[in-house]
Amino acid sequence: MTKKVIWVVDDDAIYQIIVNKIIQRSEMFSAISSFKNGKDAIDILHNSLENNELLPDIILLDINMPIMDGWEFMEEMGLIKSKMSKQIIIYIVSSSIAIEDKNKSKTYPDILGYLSKPITTDDLILIASND
Repeated sequence: MTKKVIWVVDDDAIYQIIVNKIIQRSEMFSAISSFKNGKDAIDILHNSLENNELLPDIILLDINMPIMDGWEFMEEMGLIKSKMSKQIIIYIVSSSIAIEDKNKSKTYPDILGYLSKPITTDDLILIASND
């Protein structure tokens, strides 16, 4: 199994540290990048596309973030999706238990799942093996 590139888009600094440790410990991914909001991540996605750089295979996306939230990120990503050479798989990772959020996530074909924080090694195994 080829190791995948994973991005974590989340404004919670402590959660970022924890999830990065879990991802590193799992040894299932070749690279991890962290972004504190959707805008930072979409900017790098734009740059990667323009410079033919490696796109992530998987994005773990928080919903509630400042500047650009998870839903706004999905809208922006939809606009540049046609330029991408591969499908990026997205998992919503949220502390929100609102049923509206879960239902909304199902309206995006690129969102494969909705995970509750904190993420576990079992979640990562599921994510890494799902392609």
